[in-house]
This record gives sequence, structure tokens and C-alpha cells, in this order.
Amino acid sequence: MTEPRAERQPEGASPAPVPADAARASGFSHAWRALRHRNFRLFFGGQTISLVGTWMTRIATAWLVYRLTHNALLLGTVSFAGQIPTFLVAPFAGVFVDRVDRRQVLIWTQTLAMVQSLLLAVLALSHRITIGEILALSVFQGFINAFDMPGRQSFMVQMVDDRADLSNAIAINSSMVNVARLVGPSLAGLVIAASSEGWCFLIDGVSYIAVIISLLMMRVKVAGLRTKAASMFGELREGWSYVSSFTPIRTILLLFALVSLMGMPYMVLMPVFAGNVLHGGAHTLGFLMGAAGAGALVSALSLVLRRSVRGLTKMIPISAIVFGASLVLFGFSHWLWLSLALMLFTGFGMLQGLTASNTIIQTLAPEDKRGRVMSYYTAAFVGMAPFGSLLAGSMAQWIGAPRTVMVTGSCCIAGGCWFFTRLRAIRKEMRPIYERLGIIAPLPQPVQEPAAN
Repeated sequence: MTEPRAERQPEGASPAPVPADAARASGFSHAWRALRHRNFRLFFGGQTISLVGTWMTRIATAWLVYRLTHNALLLGTVSFAGQIPTFLVAPFAGVFVDRVDRRQVLIWTQTLAMVQSLLLAVLALSHRITIGEILALSVFQGFINAFDMPGRQSFMVQMVDDRADLSNAIAINSSMVNVARLVGPSLAGLVIAASSEGWCFLIDGVSYIAVIISLLMMRVKVAGLRTKAASMFGELREGWSYVSSFTPIRTILLLFALVSLMGMPYMVLMPVFAGNVLHGGAHTLGFLMGAAGAGALVSALSLVLRRSVRGLTKMIPISAIVFGASLVLFGFSHWLWLSLALMLFTGFGMLQGLTASNTIIQTLAPEDKRGRVMSYYTAAFVGMAPFGSLLAGSMAQWIGAPRTVMVTGSCCIAGGCWFFTRLRAIRKEMRPIYERLGIIAPLPQPVQEPAAN
């Protein structure tokens, strides 16, 4: 059956796919089609530089806390402090993002994030930094992320003039994140081994200049800001009603929240694995995180090569199972080479589920609710992780880091199996939207038998 030609989309509609014939005609060029948009090219260049610094700071912060305390629970506590504000504030931030110029939101969040990193650098390089200061600055970053993440996700649709390229832009963005995730931790390990964590924070602070400049250079049409909208609580209730009543998005977010709660906090325990289990140092931590980044990059590139969102729904539970199984096996490993190999699969499964969920949700979400929908996505992704970080840190103190990731990985496997049982109901509600967008062909109507005389 040939793919139907996508209909012309009305203003505010969700993205449509690239027609299959056009995609085939261009060979592999379809994989990078979003980069033909000037605004997205600017974002791609600036954000790639900035994200390398961001990953350096993540690794440097974890190693600094571990070096100062050698306490797995405090590793979880610092991560909790950095993420709980996002969980609490993100839904309100989503309403705010739907009301204002999203580019201005990102300029402010990136500027404040630069200030936060530079403060960390000054304190660390002067050898006066304390756990209390790390906690306070982590909370500050959490508030910034509450606005930055839904703003960034919602702004994606404004950076690509042709909405048929939105899914490709999301996949390229994931590739960009994971190139940085591959380079950043490895670079951080080298910098820490050669000098100190403070230089990682300084590099990160300077790197924000690139993305701020790229945002200022963009030419973006700001359409229909809702200055006379309903009350914030009214819009918050409207967004929640949509997310909680629409089976595909509700089910995706529930699985995503479970994976974020039980699976994602494995990164908090990486210093313990690097130091205590594998008997290495900061460079070992960099290699482990770099391996996860390499697996995630492979996943992102596989998604970039996709021509359509078709088939992504079943990848969500498969990814959760791959992610969980890799964590369980990682808990058994005491060899660096095996741990690195398992981190490849961990990164692949994590990113595949993350990007597939993001792409489907952005395809389904109506434009007037996009900021609020993505704020709940942010709450599920970042907001559940702080509770998971505390849980992982507490469990690691009680039963050890290896057994902790075995337990949490098993929960991810169970979540993926549960999602499979919901696929029929999910696809039933997605079908009318996919048909309207031209992603799939409408079902043939039954032929009416002529009435008997």
C-alpha cells in the first residue's frame, strides 16, 4: 500500500510527515532535512557547544560530591536538590511558556544557567566550595530547568518553518545531545584528572555564550501570544485534563515516569561504580558515561534515518526492556570492558525510549497546549528523577550500588511489559490523528449492500 499524500496543515496543527516518495528521492539527505532551516541550524551549532559544557558540569559535580564526602546518599541528595524544583514548578512553567515568546524564555534561562556555572567555578577554583553551596546552586539550576525544558521543547516547532520536518528536528536534537554526552564526560574526566572540577564549571559557563548568541541571531515569527487567557490555574487544569484523559500520552508519560524514577538515577551511582566496584578514578567515570553516550548516539542516528513516526510506538516498551535488562546485567559486572559494553546498551535503550516518546507526544499534542503538555513530559522525565536519586542513594547505602541497579532495572523491564498490554488501546486513539495528518492511510469504508426489494 502506498503512503497517502499529507494534506495541507492548518495553522496550529501538529506536524505531518515527509511524503515517502520525496524522502526516497533524496536518498539519505532526508536524514538531515531539518538543518535546511536557518533558525534550527543556528540552534544546532550553539547548543552543541553549550551541551558539551553541560555534561562536563554534571560529571564534575558528581565527582566533586563523591570526592568531598564518599557518600552515596549525598550523591542522591544533591541530584534530588537539583531536580525537585523542576517537578514542582514545571506545570506552572508550561502555562507561562504557552503565554509568552518562547525564544525570550530560552535567552533568560540560558543566561541564568551561565551565571550558575560561573558561580560554581569561582567557588571550586578558590577551594572554598562546600556541600551546602553545591546544594543551593543545584536548586537554582532546577528552577531554571523548570522553564528551560518545556520552553526548549515547545520552541522546536518555531525553528522549523515546515512542520513536516519537526520529527527530524527532534531526532537531530537528540543526536546533538548525545554527541555532547559522548564528548563531555570524557573531556571532564581528563580535565579533572589534569587539574580540578572547577575548570569544568568554568568551561561550561563560557560555553553558554554560544547558544545565547544563536538565539539572538534567530528570526522567529511570534504568533498569537495569549495575553488575555484564562487564569493560570484554569489553564493548568485544562492541560492536566487533556494529558490525563488522552490514553496515548497518559500511558507514555506513566511509563516514562517509572523509567525516570527507577532507571535514570543509575547515573547518580556511577561514581560509586567507577571508584568502588571497578577500582578506577575520574577517568573511569568519564569512560562509563562516554560509553552510555556512544550507545545513545547510535540510537539517535537510527532515529534520524527514519522517514516517519510510524513504528515508534512499539519502540517505547522495547526500549524500556533493553534499558532495564542492561542495568540488571551491569549490576553483576566487575570488569571494565563488560561494564563499558553494557553501558552502550543502557544508553541506547534510554535514548531510544526518550526520543520516541518525545516525537510521538509532539506529533499528537495540539499547538495551543504544547507548552503545558511538554511541561508534564518534563515533570515525568526530570521531576521523577529526584525521588529516584534519593531512592537509589538510600538503597545503595543499604544493599550496595550493584544490587540497587539490579532492582531498579527489573522495574523498568516490568514497565515495558505493562506498556505492551496497552498498545491496542493506544493505537486505537492515535489512528484518527495519524489519518488526519496523512501519516497512515484511512481504513477502507465497508461497502453498503443494496437493500433487498
